[in-house]
Amino acid sequence: MKEFQTIEFNIENQIGTITLNRPDIHNAFNEVMIGEIIDCFEEVEKMDYETLRVVILKGKGKSFCAGADLKWMKGVANYSYEENYVESYKLSMCFNAVYACKFPTIAVVHGAAIGGANGLLAACDFVLAHKNTVFSLSEVKIGIVPACISPYVMKRVGEYKSKELMLTGMRFDGKEAKQAGLANWSFGEKKLKSKLEDLISKLKSSGPIAVSTCKQLLYDVENVWNHEEAMKNTAKMIAELRQSDEGQEGMSSFLEKRKPNWTLDN
Repeated sequence: MKEFQTIEFNIENQIGTITLNRPDIHNAFNEVMIGEIIDCFEEVEKMDYETLRVVILKGKGKSFCAGADLKWMKGVANYSYEENYVESYKLSMCFNAVYACKFPTIAVVHGAAIGGANGLLAACDFVLAHKNTVFSLSEVKIGIVPACISPYVMKRVGEYKSKELMLTGMRFDGKEAKQAGLANWSFGEKKLKSKLEDLISKLKSSGPIAVSTCKQLLYDVENVWNHEEAMKNTAKMIAELRQSDEGQEGMSSFLEKRKPNWTLDN
């Protein structure tokens, strides 16, 4: 794994943690951080299930992420349309790298999640938010729109809640984020840590290939296949998995009332 300037990545007990590492500016992102998040997820995709099972995304210091770095935004404002498009599409690629990751992803959010930060967390499979986190999709307040994050936020909260959050740029806390569907859970620090541990335990008790395949299934059903394709491809998928080594082990362990082999080291 390469060395990064704006993020940190480490693996412990098959848990990979990506930490946004610009705490002096509340982990606001610029073109370097965007590129490094993409690079990191590309490296993660190459890893096997013995090395990695879950990826956590969090921020160092007082906040998860304050959105775009204002100095970077000021520079981007002077770009040509073509330069702006390239930079913006890279941001879209960053969110999709998180969304399409083959491993389960968990955003642990605290302090503040402003603007584009909500694209990072919404692209994760699970979001755990501290109850006092300040959220805002505030782009309209500075005359732009939450464009690149909108596919991921809308998948989580739906069209009409997206209108409420995006058109007003309102601020809201972790409890309200949970009620909106932007976060799965919102607690104080102690309970949040306990919930994270419980979630990781549940994910690691499941078949690693099954979890990854299930993620791909959900991606394809939601974004790729029409109904007829879904009927055929889902039937093919379950037929293949029933005959796979992991599928055979899972069914055998269930019938024999024992733990499957992928849980033995956990």
